[in-house]
Amino acid sequence: MANEQTGSNNNEEIERVWWKEAVVYQIYPRSFKDSNGDGIGDLRGIISKLDYIESLGVDVVWLNPIFSSPNDDNGYDISDYQGIMNEFGTMADFDELLKGLHSRGIKLILDLVVNHSSDEHRWFRESRSSRDNPYRNFYHWWPAEKGKPANRFSFFDVNNDAWKYDDRTNSYYLHYFSQKQPDLNWENPHLRNEIYRMMRFWLDKGIDGFRMDVIPFISKDTSYPPIPEQYHNDYARYYSEGPFLHKYLKEMNREVLCRYDIMTIAEGIGVNNETALNFVDPERRELNMLYHFDTLGIGLLPFEFKAPDPNGYNLIDLKDVFTRWDYTYAEKGWGTVYLANHDNPRMLTRWGNDSEEFREVSSKLLTTFLLTMRGTPYYYMGDEIGMSNIKFDSIEDYQDIETRNMYLHIHRTGGDTNRFIENQKITARDNSRTPFQWDNTDNAGFTQNGTTWLKVNKNYNKVNASSQEKDPGSILNYFRKLIKYRKSDLTLIYGTYTLIDRENPNVYAYKRQLDDEVLLVVLNFKPHESTVSLPDIDLSSAKLIISNYEDMKGRYDKLRPYEALIYAL
Repeated sequence: MANEQTGSNNNEEIERVWWKEAVVYQIYPRSFKDSNGDGIGDLRGIISKLDYIESLGVDVVWLNPIFSSPNDDNGYDISDYQGIMNEFGTMADFDELLKGLHSRGIKLILDLVVNHSSDEHRWFRESRSSRDNPYRNFYHWWPAEKGKPANRFSFFDVNNDAWKYDDRTNSYYLHYFSQKQPDLNWENPHLRNEIYRMMRFWLDKGIDGFRMDVIPFISKDTSYPPIPEQYHNDYARYYSEGPFLHKYLKEMNREVLCRYDIMTIAEGIGVNNETALNFVDPERRELNMLYHFDTLGIGLLPFEFKAPDPNGYNLIDLKDVFTRWDYTYAEKGWGTVYLANHDNPRMLTRWGNDSEEFREVSSKLLTTFLLTMRGTPYYYMGDEIGMSNIKFDSIEDYQDIETRNMYLHIHRTGGDTNRFIENQKITARDNSRTPFQWDNTDNAGFTQNGTTWLKVNKNYNKVNASSQEKDPGSILNYFRKLIKYRKSDLTLIYGTYTLIDRENPNVYAYKRQLDDEVLLVVLNFKPHESTVSLPDIDLSSAKLIISNYEDMKGRYDKLRPYEALIYAL
């Protein structure tokens, strides 16, 4: 895999597409900014920060779900796809937000959550009322007189059981996630037509695309056979290989997506390098891109829920994942690059170093990586100021259904709950969902009056956007500088990617090249000095153009802790 080169290398052959050149900024609405003092972020809070978002230089905002929901899974359990969650505001607020973003040249994509709905959705209330209800087949039901169906694993159920008995009709319903998130039956064309109608509703409003939550799971074998043994340690892979998945995605494209100039991204759970192009090869007319889960297990112990290896992660493993995925899209499709989102901990804690000594330089290093790789970068809110994991000591502080139900499962089965809590300090999803740290006032400026829905990280006095605005060398202003640089040079978007010195356990180095322009990126991922081998690269006329150290005295042959350098060759 070392020194593999992928991507276009001819400026004249480039087919420029806006979503390939975009930087996506993900906003978790519940945690961004509260406007009314109830401790929950909302749409008017986002509206109040539009100038800040514009100042970042990002091109697209991805909003996590804002639809009506009882919030069993923080909005991923939708009770009305065309309504706005009460805590977040009104449709008029949404329209104002969309207009405000567009007036600033920023596009908006929404979460499309259509593998499942809330059990409080009208469709499900009707579906469970009787076996002959017209909405019965909008969901997956199994009559109890046939016995319990073959096992299906649930990611959020206390007992890991995806079948829930419902005594109203003496039947089981399927839920790959929470019991309050019944899976929609895509095998029913009436259900699909309702979903397409809903998608057109939002696209006709003017949104610019969808991020599609667990979209590989939508197709099921409705005979519900036992899961083959080879999938017993990889249920996601089995769920992502439903018999009619690509038929439905092609239909979605034909009926909806192809009629709009939008971006579409699949949450590629269960998808691997061999199957990715089935989603994003342009000739197949399905989706634009997907993001994978292959970094999820790096640095985690096997056979224990999200348990970090005390020795940390292996940088070579990280290189291999990103290089392998870049190679996947060498000739077709388009990739994505991310290190954090609402389903992952803070990138600084997970991949960098959140100590006071190294927080700033390692944050900048990770930003350098994200904005110099080939593929569309997805950047999670708060990472631009170096927010870090909150590291709760008690299960009582967690709000996430995944953490709370796994804790109950471990407790009931006699496991070590103290160890689980220690592990969650590094890997829990709530670490990335703490309120945005705007300033050093009460509640970090997130809310003025309310008790925040999730506790604020205690380091907000030092880590906040307001203090960094005034510092030209801050993490925030470095992020802005890197975005401007990325936009100024198509080499960082369309140029080839070549991995260098693969076996180096400390340094991630690569070239980006477009025509005769060559850029060298050198990243020391360690808290100590490191070197890198560059035997085939002529550095005699190299010019250092970016450094995450303010003195700009970087040397590739003696990299300082977490040093990031970009050379023009």
